[in-house]
Amino acid sequence: MGLFQSAKKDDWIHLSEHARFRFRYNGHIIGATFIELEMFGKTWVFSGDVGRTNDLLLAPPERPRWADYLFIESTYGDKLHPKEHVDNILVTLIDRTIAARGTLIIPSFAVERLQSLMYRLWLLYKKNRIPNLPIFVDSPMGTNVLSVFERFLKWHKLPIKEYLAMRHHFNIISSYADTWKTIDDPRPKIVIAGSGMVTGGRVLTYLKQLIDVSSTTVLLIGYQAEGTRGRQLLEGSHELKLFGKYHPVKAKIEHLESLSAHADQNGLLHWMKNIKNIPEKVFLIHGEPNALDAFRAKINSVFGWRAYIPKLNESVEFPMSYERGS
Repeated sequence: MGLFQSAKKDDWIHLSEHARFRFRYNGHIIGATFIELEMFGKTWVFSGDVGRTNDLLLAPPERPRWADYLFIESTYGDKLHPKEHVDNILVTLIDRTIAARGTLIIPSFAVERLQSLMYRLWLLYKKNRIPNLPIFVDSPMGTNVLSVFERFLKWHKLPIKEYLAMRHHFNIISSYADTWKTIDDPRPKIVIAGSGMVTGGRVLTYLKQLIDVSSTTVLLIGYQAEGTRGRQLLEGSHELKLFGKYHPVKAKIEHLESLSAHADQNGLLHWMKNIKNIPEKVFLIHGEPNALDAFRAKINSVFGWRAYIPKLNESVEFPMSYERGS
């Protein structure tokens, strides 16, 4: 870590006489940016993960104005986020959990999604839409990120007083022993635990004990990649392998895709629309094959730009000049 240096967003960092770059806000998670790299009169833009324009905690992404070469993520290149009534769905699931005296388990990404979910549940409680039932947050990384939200107030929309009141409302679990106490707690409860795609983290311990209980509900939020346990649950798997053993899935599985931190196809197109020139090449990255191909066709249809899907280990040569072309 001692080899890393922090940098302010928007400030140009000079690598040499003909190369400089800067980080610009893109609203995916707290601290996330896209990169503009200028070399020999050309501009390369690396999107990183592009955030959404209507996020509960973060401001809309800034957008590039010029890109000779664009590298754009394609996570939702073939999809639009559904128009879900998220608060109503959460209220319904919580009411069902209380009636069944069960547990609502929400696997969550530790950065921004967990904090956004906490804030949403806090607002529902303030509006008297859900009762004061115990809500446990069991994610060491997620807890650490809470302190990041407290330190960097200009990077999100949550006022400090609201943040402190929200944090006090939740049961923050710090030890693995408390994880087991939470599992044994007989009260109806909500558990938010990492990881978001059920690939690891504390949520596996909860699922091992509660996935075969019919009063349990597992709420998947955001994208579930191929090959993950989250995708298996989403596709209706009747059993789940946890810690080397298969466990029958008797819990109810729900999904809220609209809580994803990624821009959907329209959001990605909106982000690209601000580019004033015609890029010489657009590279599609960070997407599954269907999403990449659908987004390639959509970019060509909307902008008339050539979009290219690079192959693993492929090399691409870029012509260089010392002045920006018109």
